[in-house]
Amino acid sequence: MNVRDGLLGWLGKTPLVRLKSLSEGTGCTILGKAELANPGGSIKDRTAFGLIDAALRDGRLVPGGLVVEGTAGNTGIGLALVTRALGHPLLIVMPDNQSEEKIETLRALGAEVELVPALPFANAGNYYHVAKRRAEERKAFWADQFESTANFDIHYQTTGEEIFEDTDGALDGFVCSAGTGGSLGGISKKLFDRGMKQSWLIDCEGSSLHSYVTKGTLDAEGSSVIEGIGIRRITKNFAQAKLAGAFRGTDVEMVKMLHYLGRKDGIFVGGSAALNCVGAVKLARKLGPGKTIVTLLCDGASRYQKRLMNPAWLEGKNLDPSATDLSFVS
Repeated sequence: MNVRDGLLGWLGKTPLVRLKSLSEGTGCTILGKAELANPGGSIKDRTAFGLIDAALRDGRLVPGGLVVEGTAGNTGIGLALVTRALGHPLLIVMPDNQSEEKIETLRALGAEVELVPALPFANAGNYYHVAKRRAEERKAFWADQFESTANFDIHYQTTGEEIFEDTDGALDGFVCSAGTGGSLGGISKKLFDRGMKQSWLIDCEGSSLHSYVTKGTLDAEGSSVIEGIGIRRITKNFAQAKLAGAFRGTDVEMVKMLHYLGRKDGIFVGGSAALNCVGAVKLARKLGPGKTIVTLLCDGASRYQKRLMNPAWLEGKNLDPSATDLSFVS
């Protein structure tokens, strides 16, 4: 019998899906690693398991101990599932500007949720710093997805290896966005070690990572509505990435891609996944026809129904979802 053993057995080994409209529109084979097939609906389920498993193995987390994390949502949902399966209480600190769907899901899964104002990282009230303080106050384990390299390690060991094996090593490029840098770092390093040197970043507006990769500075302009990606500092996870270069993507491109994929392929993804697909088109154009390119479908669109799937919300942000071809990708 081909059976996976419980929640932890379900994690990972997600399918690679050919994105028909993008492949036909570029002359390349564009594949999406369907991380929305994880039990919590996102790639962050892997991260959550990696953080908890490493802490249990090295004694930083004791059986039944409280876990605390600061997150924009998906890592929190992954942690809520993993901690439930392993018998740990969980406190999530998150910015109050995240989608209602994520907040409601976390509470439904039994996590204690503390919402804090969405403040810059330099402010002591930023959710990352608040989470660290709560862990100290309550003598709990702070997962610290941004700086714990257990995040990088799980993607190096599993996600990157799966991509290489499922393409039989016949891939020409990889591209994705970054928040903590764990998935991009781990996957790009694994593929680099396997001989594939064309891993690229696609960065959103308001983030410093594009500038860092291309110019070595932390300059940033504007802001983005995309949740969970974009950052203005270099984490330990991102610092380990092996990158050939970086692209800039916009909210306009992301929204059009999200709705284009839905209409053309019947595949509905979240904002970061849509931006990743924008990056895949940009990389396909750079490398030329006939190449095989992989990106990440980080999560699904249902988590953003009240925003990215809501015509009134999009209109209020001056974001037009209509597109008939890929000319919207600059």
